[in-house]
Amino acid sequence: MALAMVAPYYNLALVLIVLGLFVKLFRTAQENPDVFIAPWVYLFVAVATFVVEEVVTVLRVMGILPPEVRNLNGFFELVIIVCFVYALLLQRQYANAVFAHPVAGVRVPKKGKLRK
Repeated sequence: MALAMVAPYYNLALVLIVLGLFVKLFRTAQENPDVFIAPWVYLFVAVATFVVEEVVTVLRVMGILPPEVRNLNGFFELVIIVCFVYALLLQRQYANAVFAHPVAGVRVPKKGKLRK
């Protein structure tokens, strides 16, 4: 029971480390425009959604939000999963375009976008 009460706080603390790594990643992408960063943007959106979910959980545990708000967690989880799946599909499309045999009409993406 005690672990369930403090887990959201630990999750938010660990997310601060992850956000620092995202800042470093996005700075690297600004310095080198050939870096394909599109999937990472979607992962960042997923992490931001997780932060919102954890803040809502902390506020609910503290009694600031009503218990009915717990139903929003399913929506947050859905957004996170969709972002992960879309990031994987983008990365797969990029890997096929760059590392597979050249396919007619597919160019190596520049500045994070794939073109056909």
